[in-house]
Amino acid sequence: MDIVSVIAESKDGRKYWNKLKQRLKEEGNESVTNCRQLKLKSSDGKYYNTDVCDIEGMFRIIESIPSKNAEPIKQWLARLGKERIDEVFDPSLTIQRTIDIYRAKGYDDEWISKRVKGIQERKRLTDIWKDGGIESNLEYTMLTDEIYKSWSGMKVNEYKQFKGIRKESLRDNMNDIEILLTDLGELATRDIATSLQPQGFKENMKVAKRGGRVASDARKSYEKATNKIAISKQNALNYQYMDEDKNKQIENK
Repeated sequence: MDIVSVIAESKDGRKYWNKLKQRLKEEGNESVTNCRQLKLKSSDGKYYNTDVCDIEGMFRIIESIPSKNAEPIKQWLARLGKERIDEVFDPSLTIQRTIDIYRAKGYDDEWISKRVKGIQERKRLTDIWKDGGIESNLEYTMLTDEIYKSWSGMKVNEYKQFKGIRKESLRDNMNDIEILLTDLGELATRDIATSLQPQGFKENMKVAKRGGRVASDARKSYEKATNKIAISKQNALNYQYMDEDKNKQIENK
């Protein structure tokens, strides 16, 4: 309702959304099928089941609204589509786009070079996991979590919460020693897997734990020698997420 109220300039977002939803259903548009309901706070202070969607669904809805407000977004989506097709024919454009995005975020070229190399090394690890019979995204996630947990004490999502980030890349918000320990854990896991050639999830999980412990030992040595804690809450964001209590404080003000 929030989306259609703004894009369609409708005074009654609920009524417009109900009509649009019916039309999209008749057209077989999957964006409606993918919509879910969550209890959201209304203007009367009560919570009601409300239609919500993810980012992809949001764009699909905007594409379906004939409005001058929607036109700039539609043009932007068309330009993105063209760029992705161009990148299929010339993959170097993808690398250049990555570099440009990181530069715009304030990262220097030396950091960007290490980050691109880290992406390549990560791909080598996942290729070995694939050869070892790992297929589902969930298994890849669990193996990665095991490496992180073994050296940092936290799974990836827990690490993100610790740093105050959500959708952002964890590596992009790490300091130098955190990145080195992460790389070491994955490199050790890859080399151990290359040597032992584990098959199946359970065997690969044991190897991931061993790889993470290599990084854990390095972390302990670093912290003992420097008298510093390797893991930091610092991130590279120029904004801050706000929890529900803080939102209530703003509403009160």
